Amino acid sequence: MKEEYDFSKGGIRGKFYRPDTTLNLPVYLDNEVRIYLQQCARSKGVDVGQLVNEMLKQDIKLIEAVKP
Repeated sequence: MKEEYDFSKGGIRGKFYRPDTTLNLPVYLDNEVRIYLQQCARSKGVDVGQLVNEMLKQDIKLIEAVKP
């Protein structure tokens, strides 16, 4: 790696910046959790992402319900 880089000819600042872009975070599940969720999703006829979102929304409701 160089000690210093010259970005003076790098072009337009912020050229690829998109303020309304949604960042989809990768989530890495343990193998046993992944298999369980896949089985549950398959039995409900939904994809794993939809199932996990529904489960997390329910958890958020429970957490909010017990907040002081």
